[in-house]
Amino acid sequence: MTLLASAPLRLLLVEDNGADLRLFQENLKALPLQTSLDILRDGEEVLAFLQQRAPYTDAQRPDFIFLDMYLPKKTGFQVLRELEQDENLATIPVVACIGSSLTKEQLEPYRLPADCFFMKGYDPEELLRILTHCRAQTALAS
Repeated sequence: MTLLASAPLRLLLVEDNGADLRLFQENLKALPLQTSLDILRDGEEVLAFLQQRAPYTDAQRPDFIFLDMYLPKKTGFQVLRELEQDENLATIPVVACIGSSLTKEQLEPYRLPADCFFMKGYDPEELLRILTHCRAQTALAS
């Protein structure tokens, strides 16, 4: 699947901060591609969504997951561990959304493709680079 395919790119954003959520949506509006965005606010919700458990039995598999690392109920770190252990979900590209308090080094134990990190803020060019780069990295790893 190319990024400029006719079907919208399905993105799942897991973010509990309203300001960061709005910035991400503004980044998406500035991109030259069609996207579909599902939004969840905690780690337990994202696992239920991805595993199609109630109330998400009709949830569609995302093409990318943008994951805040500091979530309520289950942290992004816990979600990553569970995704890595599920062979069906481990193939979905995950982009860690990081702020100034989290460094890439803290994410080294997880099998994220190189440079699949998004620094929270307004930067549509960086978001497009990540979507392109992380898709290619994930395809190579498969």
